[in-house]
Amino acid sequence: MDDCLFCSIAREGAYVHKAKGFVAINDINPQAPVHVLVLPERHVDTFREIGEFGAKETKQMLEFVAETAAKVGLTDYRVLVNVGAAAGQTVFHLHWHILGGGPDALAEVPAAVGLAEPAQAELEL
Repeated sequence: MDDCLFCSIAREGAYVHKAKGFVAINDINPQAPVHVLVLPERHVDTFREIGEFGAKETKQMLEFVAETAAKVGLTDYRVLVNVGAAAGQTVFHLHWHILGGGPDALAEVPAAVGLAEPAQAELEL
């Protein structure tokens, strides 16, 4: 897509990591000490259209996300996808956020799901 910012970046950006079909870039508005975006080179608007990727390509995309996290030195990190404007998606080209960078790095990043309270049996151990 000619007018898509991420399509342009996928073609000629400053990559953190690159593999056939996918690129990773630093987020220009980081929400953690390490905040990387993973983009498929092929334009797909949102995660809703993930079915446009075949099973092999989907697997490669997820492996690329994990490889990118390792490449930027993360062992503990969060991976998220905003789907639609109401969920915070501002660029309509599927992309994965990888956030990390230390024990307190994600304290200010809102969790989609709260942490579970330990069960009473676990507390008694």
